[in-house]
Amino acid sequence: MAEATDATLVVNEIFLSLQGEGTRAGRPCTLVRLTGCDLRCRWCDSAYAYDEGEPMTLSAILARVAGLGCRLVELTGGEPLLQPAAPALLRALCDVGYEVLLETSGSQPIEGLDGRVVRIVDVKCPSSGMTERMVWRNLEQLRPADEVKFVLADRADFDFARMVIARYDLSARCAVLMGAVAGSLEPATLAGWILQERLDLRLQVQLHKILWPGASRGV
Repeated sequence: MAEATDATLVVNEIFLSLQGEGTRAGRPCTLVRLTGCDLRCRWCDSAYAYDEGEPMTLSAILARVAGLGCRLVELTGGEPLLQPAAPALLRALCDVGYEVLLETSGSQPIEGLDGRVVRIVDVKCPSSGMTERMVWRNLEQLRPADEVKFVLADRADFDFARMVIARYDLSARCAVLMGAVAGSLEPATLAGWILQERLDLRLQVQLHKILWPGASRGV
């Protein structure tokens, strides 16, 4: 049997940036973006990761990450859990002492991952066109250290998100975040709805898009 370090993943990009979303927004973070996604969200901003990428061994990825010198690392995509070696990479990153985040679309099961990994599950609202692809039992497995986020394009998405939050008691499970689709919904409008409904959650903006407007990669 091959050693775990010989496992190969297809990597779209590895770069150092500021975390743009979630409860760690603003912190320096190494992003490891894997290639491939089983969804086609209408407002996707990383479609270049659908197919573009190069094979890298797990040990080569660890070396690249180490060279960037940042203790916070996020595995993202595409949908990283489509690649069979993704759990091994997450575990290896934890083993060498990184604070490890996983950004997942929610279309793949999250059980069985290393317990040290912070799982950030993106619930697909109706405007994405991908709601039916959600693995809903993922929401029942979320822990206080995890996060769940909703990306909204309109009021229908907001009302859908409210229903999901209530059904799964998400505000009691973990951090809940809402963000607006750029060009479709103004963050101030979303903020007004959150205040009006007295929701116990966090409004998020995509910090990287504010800092580097127009940049689509490496941010």
